[in-house]
Amino acid sequence: MADAIYSIDFTVLEFIHEHLSCGFMDVLMKIFTYAGNGGAVWIALTLILLFTKKHRRLGIAMAIGLVSCLVIGNLLMKNLIARDRPFIARPEILLAISPPSGYSFPSGHSFSSFVSAAILARYSSKAAVIAIPSAVLIAFSRLYFSVHFPTDVLCGTALGIITGLVVYRLVMTKQNNAALENK
Repeated sequence: MADAIYSIDFTVLEFIHEHLSCGFMDVLMKIFTYAGNGGAVWIALTLILLFTKKHRRLGIAMAIGLVSCLVIGNLLMKNLIARDRPFIARPEILLAISPPSGYSFPSGHSFSSFVSAAILARYSSKAAVIAIPSAVLIAFSRLYFSVHFPTDVLCGTALGIITGLVVYRLVMTKQNNAALENK
């Protein structure tokens, strides 16, 4: 079973490389992959939200979601599973970006992007219009540059959505209950 998944993963990466690679996509995907490095764009947004009185609770939810990504994804799962990245498994893969360090599974870019997008989408449909496509492009950029397998990105995406929805419910429901008690 693992060999079949591995084969499918490489087939998808090869398809992306053969059919979607071009100068424009190289530039576009670099923008999104760098924005997702270390969750940078999401951390910056979280800090802005934390410093605005109106959206502080949303900032708290985002911060909890991002810390959850760090603990669950980077500290626990990556080290327990210890999956090599595609360019390690197949050294003939040439990278157009600096090779990231650490293990591949799950994709931290996908996890942090989708935890943030899920929280933002639950909060506001207007925010969802920007957050969801941004998360998709950040996650796809990791496949485009062959630094993650599709299963890494899918798992990171699923974990991000689930974690984001749980965190949103816990943090924002607590706020709603407190508001009802004060009436």
